[in-house]
Parts: sequence; structure tokens; C-alpha cells
Amino acid sequence: MPPSSTETIGPDLIDVWSWKLDMPVPDFGTSMTLLSVDERARAECFVHERDRQRFVAARSGMRLILGRYLGLLPQSIRFDYGANGKPAVPACGSSSIRFNLSHSADLAVLAVSDRYELGVDIEEIRFLKEDIAKRFFSGREYRTLRSMPAEAYLDGFYRCWTHKEAFVKAHGAGLSLPLDSFDMIFDRQRESRLERLEGDPDAPGNWVVLELATPVNFAGTVVASTRGHRVCLRYRDEDIGAIPGKVRGGFPSGIA
Repeated sequence: MPPSSTETIGPDLIDVWSWKLDMPVPDFGTSMTLLSVDERARAECFVHERDRQRFVAARSGMRLILGRYLGLLPQSIRFDYGANGKPAVPACGSSSIRFNLSHSADLAVLAVSDRYELGVDIEEIRFLKEDIAKRFFSGREYRTLRSMPAEAYLDGFYRCWTHKEAFVKAHGAGLSLPLDSFDMIFDRQRESRLERLEGDPDAPGNWVVLELATPVNFAGTVVASTRGHRVCLRYRDEDIGAIPGKVRGGFPSGIA
């Protein structure tokens, strides 16, 4: 039976769910049954078993959570995909949600709103072997990063990287949006925000940039188009209960 009631969020909040992807092997078969035919086909394309299991855990976890908002069984949820591959759920009666999924290493994060277009990005912090920022950051962002003390460089890089990735996902243009066409403020001396979007002088006032509370070895950001409305993140770290022990909050207790 589908859930008897649906979750509500409202205009002042964005829900953030997190869970671990390295699920016990017995859960894998059950989780596969929640996926669509095309998702199962995508899962079978992974060469490494760990990557396959993490993909299944991410997609099945997303379905379990979205089912709570939509009042639907997770396996019955149908996704539409935009021109740039961003998934969406067709309006279901009075229920309409926006969502975005990100995962890195063994951690997945899902951001959900009932009204705002949004994007989320989470990244495991690893040492950099090349000057990636010079290739992908705007000139202003790169100069800001290079001006930071050496001990702050890695933190600054991942803050900027997740800000930019989350914005690209929220914007919806995908790879057609040049990464140097917008600037993010990401240094810890100022509030994170969009500073410039080429061709849209009103953009800085329309988007909010919210840093995620994460485990120490991760960085993460949520970006949402709120048209100037202030919102907060509401961390949902409870077990959703459909598959005991499978979907649990990935952020440490008390971090939110």
C-alpha cells in the first residue's frame, strides 16, 4: 500500500536527506526491485560491483524518500528528464516537488523542496594532483583561491567547486552553461552567494547558496532559486523505515 499521508515542507525550508551507500549485500536485491527498467539497465553497465551497488543504493534511497512526499510507492514513481538530463517528477495531484541528488564515495545527499528549483553537490575532499581550478573556475574565483593561505587552499577549492556544481544543476542548463560565465563568493570571510551570472544582472538576488553541514572529509552545497526569499536547510537524518537498516542519515549525529 502507498503511504497514507505525504510530507510537507513549506516556503521557508529545504529538506536535506543523507544516507550511506555501502549497504549490506542482502539489501541489494530488495533495492533493485524499487528501480525502473532503465535504472536497472544503467546499474548493469557498471564494471565494478561496488559502483553498481552504490548506484542502486542512491537511486532506491531517492525513490524511498520521494515516495514520502508524493504519497506513492517508491517503485511506482516515474521520472521525466529534461534536455540536459535533470530528473523531475510529473505533478501528482496537489503534490509537486523539486529535488536533486548527489553522491560521492559512500555518501548520498538528496535536497527536496515543494516550490524552488534547486541543485545539490557533495564531494569527498581529496588532495589535488593538478591545478583543476585554473581550468574550471572563473578568473575572479581563481584569483580569490590563489590569494588564500596554503593551509586554506583545499577547503577553498572544494567550497567553490561544490557551489559551482550545485548552481549548474539548479540552473538546469547543464554543460551548456560555461563555468566561467558566473562567479561564486566562497571565502569564509563572507557569506556564500552568487556574485555574477553573465547576461542576467538580477541573478545574484534570485539565488541562495547554502553550505551543507557534512562529515569532516566532505564538502557540500545547496543552491536554490528562491527569488530573494530566505530559506534554511532542515536536516532529515531519521531512518525512513521501508528497508530496515538501509537508508540512514549519513551526517554525524548533532552536526546539523
